[in-house]
Amino acid sequence: MHDIRLIRDDPTAFDAGLARRGLPAQADTLVALDADRRQLQTALQTAQTRRNEASKAIGAAKAARDEATAAALMEEVASLKLRMPELDAEAAAIGTDLDTRLAAIPNLPAADVPPGADEDDNVEVKRWGTPRTIDAPREHPDFAPALGLDFEAAAAMSGARFAVLRGQMARLNRALGQYMLDRQTESNGYTEIAPPLLVRSEALFGTSQLPKFADDLFRTTDDRWLIPTAEVSLTNLVRESILDEAALPLRYTALTPCFRSEAGAAGRDTRGLIRQHQFEKVELVSIVAADHGAAELERMTEAAESILEALELPYRRMLLCAGDMGFAAARTYDLEVWLPGQNRYREISSCSWCGDFQARRMAARYRPTGDAKGTRFVHTLNGSGLAVGRTLVAVLENYQQPDGSVIVPDVLRPYAKLDRLDPA
Repeated sequence: MHDIRLIRDDPTAFDAGLARRGLPAQADTLVALDADRRQLQTALQTAQTRRNEASKAIGAAKAARDEATAAALMEEVASLKLRMPELDAEAAAIGTDLDTRLAAIPNLPAADVPPGADEDDNVEVKRWGTPRTIDAPREHPDFAPALGLDFEAAAAMSGARFAVLRGQMARLNRALGQYMLDRQTESNGYTEIAPPLLVRSEALFGTSQLPKFADDLFRTTDDRWLIPTAEVSLTNLVRESILDEAALPLRYTALTPCFRSEAGAAGRDTRGLIRQHQFEKVELVSIVAADHGAAELERMTEAAESILEALELPYRRMLLCAGDMGFAAARTYDLEVWLPGQNRYREISSCSWCGDFQARRMAARYRPTGDAKGTRFVHTLNGSGLAVGRTLVAVLENYQQPDGSVIVPDVLRPYAKLDRLDPA
């Protein structure tokens, strides 16, 4: 959420940030609403002060037996009592309008984010690994059903964009999630959390999924929501709190199911595991002091990359342009893994530094060391370390063999208790 005071101080810079996002200028409208609200609040305070003064003067007038003055003052007080709720309601209505508008505006891009409108303008900053030479590589939906990937059974019970994993496929999937979680906790310093999968609206507002992305979420009949990512649960661990800077950074990770309606994905990735309504992901969340956000983004991205490198999966790191970043992000790296069946790189992780954007929505602050009175908003970061289903796809396609089997990467063998997946 944006600070209206900063918009008042530099409306030109705010509108320039929106323009980089491909959005129209809004500062004048926001500042005008804020001015109207503050004017009404001032009028309300003035009326309150005058009512108190007049109430005291009534007693003095009656003591002096000045009935005419007392009557006039009582009439004034009665008028103020009627007017004050009107002023309060008008100020509240404008405040609600202003807050609604501010909540719908995405974070502004960091200064070094490249310009651009969409993924075609993203910038490759790193490439790791060389794609294997595979004769006539196939996409995973074409050979994985023989290994235990069952789309038909899932569709019969749940509809499209679900999958059942059987036997050795389920074991490999479990091994991937467990390996990722162990790597992030044991090597990369994240604390494992087992969070709720159902959250209230306030939690989703705090991490910016609401109100803008309600259509992409699943809502329960008791007004809770299934999490689209553990980012929601993990980041909200610090909501409405004041932390000591000495306690920072906080680094959390969780392996959870995630649920997305994919409302805007009609016709995209309809085959296979790339885009599912239910999937598993190892999420990474960092809570840091304001001047550590940029460095933490590099650290988090490297933590995600370490999984791909251990699995020996070729990938590239992309710095997203201003027009392609997520709603809450100030800077984002996407990691794209090589999929030989598609003959291209596909996103497998997105790591974002959100600045204090989410912290403002959650009222999450810290007390800087040496400052006994002042507080600042924390900076939040989130990333995938990694999306389990998409990593499963990458393993299947990169390690596929001519006979339809799949070699299990070395680091997964102690977890999977398998060297290879063989067709039934």
